[in-house]
Amino acid sequence: MDRLYSPWRSQYIDGLENFEGCFLCKAVEEEDDEKNLVLYRGKRAFVILNLYPYNAGHLMVCPYQHIGDFTQIDIETLYEISELTQRMVKLLKIVLKPDGFNIGYNLGKSAGAGLESHIHNHIVPRWIGDTNFMPVLGETRVISYDLKETYIKLREGLKRL
Repeated sequence: MDRLYSPWRSQYIDGLENFEGCFLCKAVEEEDDEKNLVLYRGKRAFVILNLYPYNAGHLMVCPYQHIGDFTQIDIETLYEISELTQRMVKLLKIVLKPDGFNIGYNLGKSAGAGLESHIHNHIVPRWIGDTNFMPVLGETRVISYDLKETYIKLREGLKRL
């Protein structure tokens, strides 16, 4: 069996172990959305850029409620998360023009959840050829845009939606 390692994720995993509390809750409790990469605040859910993205424009749609059990999320919150996911896909198509998307939840540690206690939906824009030799051989993930630059572009794009 072949194994594919992703050492660039260790920075993210190590950071979680040294962080007390929930980084998602902390991000929305503070007033500085740009510093915390909070892109949009809805009634029941919010959108935040992933600090350790798989690709440029990697977003997470999260309920305000700190909840880890997907089956316990109320239907109104689930609806808003789905609506925001759809809206963010439209935004990413306009601003970053990806060729496709990976969208989904990682529920539980065995499923890849780095934060099990606060449900969040990932939206990862994909481009043809975005998976190449760099992560495998060079232990380097190539992200096309700076994180702050991406935040600003998406925030400006929201005004046009």
